[in-house]
Amino acid sequence: MATRLLTPAPLGWALICLALTPLWSATARAEQAGHEHGPGTGYGQPGSASDVARTIEVTALDSVRHEPSNLTVKTGETVAFVVRNAGQMRHEFMLGDAKEQHQHAQTMQAHPDMVHEEPNAVTVDPGQSKMLLWRFGTPGLVEGACHLPGHYEAGMVTRIQVTE
Repeated sequence: MATRLLTPAPLGWALICLALTPLWSATARAEQAGHEHGPGTGYGQPGSASDVARTIEVTALDSVRHEPSNLTVKTGETVAFVVRNAGQMRHEFMLGDAKEQHQHAQTMQAHPDMVHEEPNAVTVDPGQSKMLLWRFGTPGLVEGACHLPGHYEAGMVTRIQVTE
C-alpha cells in the first residue's frame, strides 16, 4: 500500500499566509519603532506639486547651519523645499514636530549612516540638491533639522512657525 504524504494544497498555503499577515505586519512595525515619518501628522502631510504655493531654498552648510534658520508658513500652505548642500559633508533635512525630532535624534545616534528618501526627510550629499513637498497642518512650531552626529546640537535647524 502506497503511503500518501499530506501536504497543504495551494489554497491551504494561501490561508496560512493570510492568517500570518497581521503577525508579520506587527513585527515590521516593531522593527521600525522610533523611526516613523508617517504622512498625515498634526504638523502636516506630504504635498502635491500642483498645490505648491511657494518654493523655499534651504542651504545646508558645513558650519552646521541651515539658511534660513527661521520661516513662517500658513496652515494648509504647500511648500516646495529645495534643500541644497553647499558643503563637503553629508547633511539631512527632516521636517517634524518636537516629539518626532527627539525620536529621530535617538534613531540617528544608533544608526548615524542612515540615509533618508522619505516624504518629510532627505539626506543630501555634498553638492546635491533635493526637494521635499510639504503641506503644513495645525499651527505651531515645526523644525527642519539635520541629525547627523553633532549637527542638531550645534544648531543645524530651521524653525518653521505655522500660523493660521
